Amino acid sequence: MDAMEFFLKSAGTWQSQRTTHHLAFRRAETGTSEIFVEALGADHPKIIEICQLHQVDPALAVGGAFVRWESTMAWDKEDENHEGTTVFALIPQVDNPRQGQLLRERGYAEIVPIAGQYHLDEEDALVLVTEYETMTTIERFWFVNANMRLRTSTVQRFGGFNTATFCTEMRTTSTASAAPEEAVTAYEQLSGW
Repeated sequence: MDAMEFFLKSAGTWQSQRTTHHLAFRRAETGTSEIFVEALGADHPKIIEICQLHQVDPALAVGGAFVRWESTMAWDKEDENHEGTTVFALIPQVDNPRQGQLLRERGYAEIVPIAGQYHLDEEDALVLVTEYETMTTIERFWFVNANMRLRTSTVQRFGGFNTATFCTEMRTTSTASAAPEEAVTAYEQLSGW
């Protein structure tokens, strides 16, 4: 598996149950999210645009994803919302398609364009590491089965972890006309696997 295959398997709409541990306060906060993921091919205008934003040759991209989310958290104030969109573009290493650079239109911890690193670990989980000016985030995504995904994330600031989050995500709809397994098979055929 490579990261583009992971994004293809992630296409669809997901309901997420989240628990965020605010370590400095020794308290946990729960929340829910609806997340929409669309896998994008290397020639998609959004992939080309994000590469140009990061001054990376779009020909190096293998594709990516468009993600939209709407979330609510237990401690939200009345006028507070957690919603947005972002685009990811994958720039794999020449000699290893399982790792490389991930270009983002909007970061996980800060609302700025950012470039991070990705790799698939020995369990085929997608791991994203992003260095910001004041913090580092580490996210890990993996599938329990085709329609259940788990996610962890940590945000570290000033030498210590500020938050640690665990999410259970269930697919409610698929954006592909084929089932996730069939979409992956089609990708493998296209990419010559």
